[in-house]
Amino acid sequence: MIPVLVVVALVVFSIVRFIPGDPAAVILGPEATIQQIEALREKMGLNDPLIVQLGKWFFNLLQGDLGDSLFYRLPVTTLIIQRLEPTLLLMILGLAISMLLGIPAGIIAALKRNTFLDRAVMILSMLGISIPNFWLGLNLILLFSIRFRILPATGYVPVAEGNLLNSLKFLLLPAISVGLQNAADKARMMRSSMLDVLNSDFVRTARAKGLSEYIVIMKHALRNAMIPTLTTIGLAVARLAGGAVVTETVFNIPGAGRLVMTAISRRDYGVIQGHILFAALLYVVVNLVVDIIYKAIDPRVEYK
Repeated sequence: MIPVLVVVALVVFSIVRFIPGDPAAVILGPEATIQQIEALREKMGLNDPLIVQLGKWFFNLLQGDLGDSLFYRLPVTTLIIQRLEPTLLLMILGLAISMLLGIPAGIIAALKRNTFLDRAVMILSMLGISIPNFWLGLNLILLFSIRFRILPATGYVPVAEGNLLNSLKFLLLPAISVGLQNAADKARMMRSSMLDVLNSDFVRTARAKGLSEYIVIMKHALRNAMIPTLTTIGLAVARLAGGAVVTETVFNIPGAGRLVMTAISRRDYGVIQGHILFAALLYVVVNLVVDIIYKAIDPRVEYK
């Protein structure tokens, strides 16, 4: 995990410095003089050599400090924590939707191989993978918010100001928008894994013993077929984090994804670096948890 985070930190620090535009000029506005811009750059340390800026940032990271925002003049950690609630709820709800739809669909498609139901699931999966999140989100707003007026179109109410169900009501359409694509991916992976397992010797042996089809599928086949699907769950965290950036903008949700979009437009280096590094930390932690779950599902898995 540590080498991955170090590489991510180096890459993101280098890339953000190539973003066109000057943070000092953005902060001062179009009326600022060159002297004012240079003075602000000097004050913020932007005139220091890149190696010096990198050294200061890494020194702060070792102390758990992601730095300060150039625009908000607040610690990046504070800004992310303030915006984290809707983003995490959106990712959890989107992941739940993708698992509840994708895994059963993949199992059904495998059990009904080469039937109409199998082809229908695969066609829907291809459509789900191909449809962009933002286009799906806009159509969900048009259908459920404008035409039927069932769910709110935009915004978010924090849990502290209402209740969890009310907050989830604002996040349901965005979660469907980011979850359907991941559901399609899980359905394809689950179908492929189940087909491999159903043709295995131990499944034929279980059936030969006279076990019911339900026990064969749920206890023997599904447990082994879930291992490749678990890998896609770890990858889904990165996709959901990336999809949340666009989705939060479409649905006007004040989350961490929208924060980084604003930071990019303002050339706020600290927020961009801090958000991407936090997303990378979340990603590697989830993948570590998935690796540990492998052992619980299949005792034959060994860590070396």
